[in-house]
Amino acid sequence: MPTSANLRLSDADRAAVADRLAKHYADGRLDEAEFSERVDRAMSAKTQSDLTGLFFDLPSTVASELPPRRRHRYLGIVLLVLIVLIAVAIGQALVRSSLPWLLIGLVVFLWLRYRPGHHRRL
Repeated sequence: MPTSANLRLSDADRAAVADRLAKHYADGRLDEAEFSERVDRAMSAKTQSDLTGLFFDLPSTVASELPPRRRHRYLGIVLLVLIVLIAVAIGQALVRSSLPWLLIGLVVFLWLRYRPGHHRRL
């Protein structure tokens, strides 16, 4: 049974490696000579082991390859969870303390007593 290092590459595998190298070249991590050398090596690779060392000195691009919409969705979910946690904490503080309920009652009483359009009798 062949190991993964001995598995043969497809044209799509070689193209994917070339695309990753092109991203690093566009980001300025590789100069033109390094890029050309590595792409030539990737395009002539026959097995996985032939690709060894192409990315040894380059950072992983897995996190940056997520589509922007997906990252934006995660940000929205995190903000929603944060808002819910803050609302629960405030709710717990209001339930456990009588002072906020007294203040709310006072505000409601004053609003009912002095609201616009309400005429007091003398």
